[in-house]
Amino acid sequence: MITKNFTPKRTVCKVTLSVPAEWAEKEVIVAGDFNDWDTNSTKLEKKGKVWKTELRLKPQNTYRFKYLIDGERWENDDAADAYVANDFGTEDSVIYIEQ
Repeated sequence: MITKNFTPKRTVCKVTLSVPAEWAEKEVIVAGDFNDWDTNSTKLEKKGKVWKTELRLKPQNTYRFKYLIDGERWENDDAADAYVANDFGTEDSVIYIEQ
């Protein structure tokens, strides 16, 4: 699930990403344009029945991303705004941050 909430001046969009707890046993990491596809910088926290994190993204941008599940497999977000082909023969999730 993806939720988007803008700050009052709309200079930042707080994006909450969450996936079901059963997707992973140990960890879920999100990698994408917003963190240079770094698989160590943005871990989701397990909170009850979901893995969750909040990103602070700039409006008027499009971001590609994927989840790395338990360090072994890549998954897209079921609630992404779109999916686009990548150089690995699969697709990336896309999120649009409008203003």
